[in-house]
Amino acid sequence: MIGITLQGSAEIDGTSLFAPLSLELEAGQWTCLLGPSGIGKTTLLRLIADLAAGVEFTGSIETSDGKPLAGRLAYMAQTDLLMPWLSVEDNVLIGARLRGGKADKDKAHALLSKLELADHMTKKPSALSGGQRQRVALARTLMEERPIVLLDEPFSALDARMRSEMQELAAEWLKEATILLVTHDPGEAARLGDKIYLMHEEGLSEVPPPPSPAIRAVDDSDMLACQGRLLRQLREGLA
Repeated sequence: MIGITLQGSAEIDGTSLFAPLSLELEAGQWTCLLGPSGIGKTTLLRLIADLAAGVEFTGSIETSDGKPLAGRLAYMAQTDLLMPWLSVEDNVLIGARLRGGKADKDKAHALLSKLELADHMTKKPSALSGGQRQRVALARTLMEERPIVLLDEPFSALDARMRSEMQELAAEWLKEATILLVTHDPGEAARLGDKIYLMHEEGLSEVPPPPSPAIRAVDDSDMLACQGRLLRQLREGLA
Protein backbone atom coordinates (compact mmCIF):
# COMPACT_ATOMS: atom_id res chain seq x y z
CA MET A 1 0.00 0.00 0.00
CA ILE A 2 1.15 3.52 -0.80
CA GLY A 3 0.86 6.77 1.13
CA ILE A 4 1.10 10.24 -0.40
CA THR A 5 2.18 13.60 1.02
CA LEU A 6 1.35 16.84 -0.79
CA GLN A 7 2.92 20.02 0.53
CA GLY A 8 2.70 23.42 -1.10
CA SER A 9 0.56 26.26 -2.36
CA ALA A 10 -1.12 27.21 -5.65
CA GLU A 11 -1.78 30.44 -7.53
CA ILE A 12 -3.86 31.42 -10.54
CA ASP A 13 -2.48 34.40 -12.46
CA GLY A 14 -0.65 35.55 -9.36
CA THR A 15 -3.69 35.23 -7.08
CA SER A 16 -3.53 32.64 -4.31
CA LEU A 17 -5.89 29.69 -4.72
CA PHE A 18 -4.82 27.96 -1.55
CA ALA A 19 -2.25 28.85 1.10
CA PRO A 20 0.66 26.57 2.00
CA LEU A 21 -0.77 23.31 3.27
CA SER A 22 0.17 19.72 3.99
CA LEU A 23 -2.15 16.88 2.94
CA GLU A 24 -1.35 13.39 4.19
CA LEU A 25 -2.96 10.37 2.53
CA GLU A 26 -2.33 7.40 4.79
CA ALA A 27 -1.69 4.12 3.00
CA GLY A 28 -4.77 1.93 2.72
CA GLN A 29 -7.12 4.54 4.19
CA TRP A 30 -9.93 6.82 3.04
CA THR A 31 -9.02 10.50 3.33
CA CYS A 32 -12.04 12.79 2.90
CA LEU A 33 -11.72 16.44 1.90
CA LEU A 34 -14.52 18.97 2.37
CA GLY A 35 -14.76 22.70 1.79
CA PRO A 36 -16.68 25.36 -0.12
CA SER A 37 -16.78 25.47 -3.90
CA GLY A 38 -13.80 27.17 -5.52
CA ILE A 39 -11.43 26.62 -2.62
CA GLY A 40 -9.14 24.24 -4.55
CA LYS A 41 -10.28 20.70 -3.64
CA THR A 42 -10.47 19.47 -7.23
CA THR A 43 -7.17 21.19 -7.97
CA LEU A 44 -5.51 19.08 -5.26
CA LEU A 45 -6.88 15.93 -6.90
CA ARG A 46 -5.67 16.99 -10.33
CA LEU A 47 -2.23 17.89 -9.02
CA ILE A 48 -1.84 14.44 -7.48
CA ALA A 49 -3.10 12.86 -10.72
CA ASP A 50 -0.60 14.95 -12.71
CA LEU A 51 -3.41 16.42 -14.80
CA ALA A 52 -3.50 19.99 -16.08
CA ALA A 53 -4.89 22.03 -13.19
CA GLY A 54 -4.54 25.55 -14.63
CA VAL A 55 -2.54 26.71 -11.60
CA GLU A 56 1.04 27.39 -10.62
CA PHE A 57 1.89 24.90 -7.89
CA THR A 58 4.85 25.47 -5.61
CA GLY A 59 5.65 22.45 -3.51
CA SER A 60 6.09 18.70 -3.64
CA ILE A 61 4.09 15.49 -4.01
CA GLU A 62 5.84 12.44 -2.60
CA THR A 63 4.96 8.77 -2.23
CA SER A 64 5.78 6.65 0.80
CA ASP A 65 7.79 4.23 -1.35
CA GLY A 66 9.58 6.96 -3.29
CA LYS A 67 8.32 5.68 -6.65
CA PRO A 68 6.44 7.73 -9.28
CA LEU A 69 2.65 7.82 -9.21
CA ALA A 70 2.33 7.31 -12.97
CA GLY A 71 0.41 4.15 -13.78
CA ARG A 72 -0.57 3.53 -10.17
CA LEU A 73 -3.68 5.64 -9.72
CA ALA A 74 -7.25 5.89 -10.97
CA TYR A 75 -9.13 9.18 -11.13
CA MET A 76 -12.89 9.75 -11.24
CA ALA A 77 -13.82 13.31 -12.17
CA GLN A 78 -16.98 15.23 -11.24
CA THR A 79 -18.32 14.74 -14.78
CA ASP A 80 -18.70 11.15 -15.95
CA LEU A 81 -16.56 11.58 -19.11
CA LEU A 82 -18.22 8.58 -20.76
CA MET A 83 -17.55 7.96 -24.43
CA PRO A 84 -20.94 8.68 -26.06
CA TRP A 85 -20.41 6.24 -28.94
CA LEU A 86 -19.61 3.28 -26.65
CA SER A 87 -22.01 1.05 -24.76
CA VAL A 88 -22.03 0.87 -20.97
CA GLU A 89 -20.02 -2.35 -21.11
CA ASP A 90 -17.42 -0.89 -23.45
CA ASN A 91 -17.10 2.28 -21.38
CA VAL A 92 -16.37 0.20 -18.29
CA LEU A 93 -13.76 -1.89 -20.13
CA ILE A 94 -12.11 0.96 -22.01
CA GLY A 95 -9.06 1.20 -19.73
CA ALA A 96 -7.87 -2.34 -20.43
CA ARG A 97 -8.53 -2.01 -24.14
CA LEU A 98 -6.64 1.28 -24.45
CA ARG A 99 -3.66 -0.39 -22.80
CA GLY A 100 -3.90 -3.33 -25.19
CA GLY A 101 -4.76 -5.72 -22.36
CA LYS A 102 -7.45 -8.35 -22.05
CA ALA A 103 -10.82 -6.96 -20.97
CA ASP A 104 -12.28 -8.95 -18.07
CA LYS A 105 -15.91 -9.06 -19.13
CA ASP A 106 -16.96 -11.42 -16.34
CA LYS A 107 -15.66 -9.06 -13.67
CA ALA A 108 -17.25 -6.09 -15.43
CA HIS A 109 -20.61 -7.86 -15.64
CA ALA A 110 -20.47 -8.79 -11.95
CA LEU A 111 -19.67 -5.21 -10.99
CA LEU A 112 -22.39 -3.75 -13.22
CA SER A 113 -24.86 -6.16 -11.65
CA LYS A 114 -23.92 -4.93 -8.19
CA LEU A 115 -24.37 -1.38 -9.44
CA GLU A 116 -27.86 -2.31 -10.69
CA LEU A 117 -26.82 -1.72 -14.29
CA ALA A 118 -27.03 -5.27 -15.65
CA ASP A 119 -30.05 -4.38 -17.80
CA HIS A 120 -28.27 -1.38 -19.31
CA MET A 121 -24.98 -2.87 -20.53
CA THR A 122 -25.74 -2.46 -24.23
CA LYS A 123 -27.11 1.07 -23.92
CA LYS A 124 -25.25 4.22 -24.90
CA PRO A 125 -24.73 6.95 -22.28
CA SER A 126 -27.41 9.16 -23.87
CA ALA A 127 -30.03 6.58 -22.86
CA LEU A 128 -29.07 6.72 -19.18
CA SER A 129 -30.07 8.98 -16.31
CA GLY A 130 -27.50 11.14 -14.57
CA GLY A 131 -27.28 8.72 -11.67
CA GLN A 132 -26.83 5.75 -13.98
CA ARG A 133 -24.06 7.53 -15.87
CA GLN A 134 -22.30 8.26 -12.60
CA ARG A 135 -22.50 4.59 -11.64
CA VAL A 136 -20.97 3.62 -14.98
CA ALA A 137 -18.12 6.06 -14.34
CA LEU A 138 -17.65 4.56 -10.88
CA ALA A 139 -17.57 1.05 -12.37
CA ARG A 140 -14.93 2.13 -14.88
CA THR A 141 -12.81 3.53 -12.03
CA LEU A 142 -13.20 0.43 -9.86
CA MET A 143 -12.28 -1.85 -12.76
CA GLU A 144 -8.85 -0.22 -12.91
CA GLU A 145 -7.95 -1.76 -9.50
CA ARG A 146 -5.22 0.78 -8.83
CA PRO A 147 -3.53 1.12 -5.43
CA ILE A 148 -4.38 4.86 -5.35
CA VAL A 149 -7.87 6.13 -6.21
CA LEU A 150 -8.89 9.79 -6.46
CA LEU A 151 -12.65 10.40 -6.32
CA ASP A 152 -14.27 13.78 -7.00
CA GLU A 153 -17.90 13.77 -5.81
CA PRO A 154 -18.44 10.18 -7.02
CA PHE A 155 -21.90 9.72 -5.47
CA SER A 156 -23.35 13.22 -5.88
CA ALA A 157 -25.94 12.32 -8.55
CA LEU A 158 -27.38 9.36 -6.63
CA ASP A 159 -30.47 9.22 -4.45
CA ALA A 160 -30.06 8.54 -0.74
CA ARG A 161 -30.58 4.77 -0.91
CA MET A 162 -28.33 4.27 -3.90
CA ARG A 163 -25.70 6.58 -2.47
CA SER A 164 -25.42 4.58 0.75
CA GLU A 165 -25.24 1.29 -1.16
CA MET A 166 -22.62 2.57 -3.59
CA GLN A 167 -20.54 3.87 -0.69
CA GLU A 168 -20.56 0.35 0.74
CA LEU A 169 -19.67 -1.22 -2.59
CA ALA A 170 -16.80 1.20 -3.14
CA ALA A 171 -15.49 0.61 0.38
CA GLU A 172 -15.56 -3.15 -0.20
CA TRP A 173 -13.98 -2.98 -3.66
CA LEU A 174 -11.26 -0.54 -2.61
CA LYS A 175 -10.40 -2.00 0.78
CA GLU A 176 -6.69 -2.36 -0.12
CA ALA A 177 -6.38 1.05 -1.81
CA THR A 178 -5.37 4.53 -0.69
CA ILE A 179 -8.32 6.85 -1.34
CA LEU A 180 -8.74 10.62 -1.56
CA LEU A 181 -12.44 11.52 -1.67
CA VAL A 182 -13.56 15.09 -2.36
CA THR A 183 -17.13 15.61 -1.18
CA HIS A 184 -19.53 18.38 -0.20
CA ASP A 185 -21.50 15.95 1.99
CA PRO A 186 -20.50 15.96 5.70
CA GLY A 187 -22.41 12.72 6.20
CA GLU A 188 -20.38 11.02 3.49
CA ALA A 189 -17.10 12.15 5.02
CA ALA A 190 -18.22 11.07 8.48
CA ARG A 191 -19.26 7.66 7.18
CA LEU A 192 -16.25 6.88 4.99
CA GLY A 193 -13.35 8.87 6.39
CA ASP A 194 -10.42 7.38 8.25
CA LYS A 195 -9.04 10.91 8.02
CA ILE A 196 -11.11 14.07 7.44
CA TYR A 197 -9.85 17.47 6.35
CA LEU A 198 -11.70 20.76 6.01
CA MET A 199 -10.16 23.05 3.39
CA HIS A 200 -10.30 26.83 3.85
CA GLU A 201 -8.42 29.92 2.69
CA GLU A 202 -5.72 29.44 5.33
CA GLY A 203 -5.07 25.80 4.41
CA LEU A 204 -6.39 22.59 5.95
CA SER A 205 -7.88 21.71 9.32
CA GLU A 206 -8.02 18.07 10.38
CA VAL A 207 -11.21 16.90 12.09
CA PRO A 208 -11.20 13.73 14.21
CA PRO A 209 -13.26 10.97 12.56
CA PRO A 210 -15.76 8.87 14.52
CA PRO A 211 -14.05 6.26 16.72
CA SER A 212 -15.68 3.30 14.95
CA PRO A 213 -13.93 1.91 11.87
CA ALA A 214 -15.09 2.93 8.40
CA ILE A 215 -17.38 2.22 6.69
CA ARG A 216 -19.89 3.13 9.38
CA ALA A 217 -23.56 2.22 9.71
CA VAL A 218 -25.89 4.89 8.39
CA ASP A 219 -27.40 5.30 11.87
CA ASP A 220 -24.16 5.07 13.86
CA SER A 221 -24.49 7.66 16.63
CA ASP A 222 -20.83 8.72 16.57
CA MET A 223 -20.98 9.10 12.80
CA LEU A 224 -24.09 11.27 13.03
CA ALA A 225 -22.45 13.42 15.71
CA CYS A 226 -19.36 13.87 13.49
CA GLN A 227 -21.62 14.82 10.59
CA GLY A 228 -23.19 17.49 12.75
CA ARG A 229 -19.82 18.90 13.80
CA LEU A 230 -18.64 19.06 10.21
CA LEU A 231 -21.80 20.78 9.03
CA ARG A 232 -21.59 23.28 11.90
CA GLN A 233 -18.02 24.18 10.99
CA LEU A 234 -18.91 24.52 7.31
CA ARG A 235 -21.84 26.80 8.16
CA GLU A 236 -19.72 28.89 10.47
CA GLY A 237 -17.23 29.44 7.66
CA LEU A 238 -14.38 27.60 9.27
CA ALA A 239 -13.81 25.65 6.07
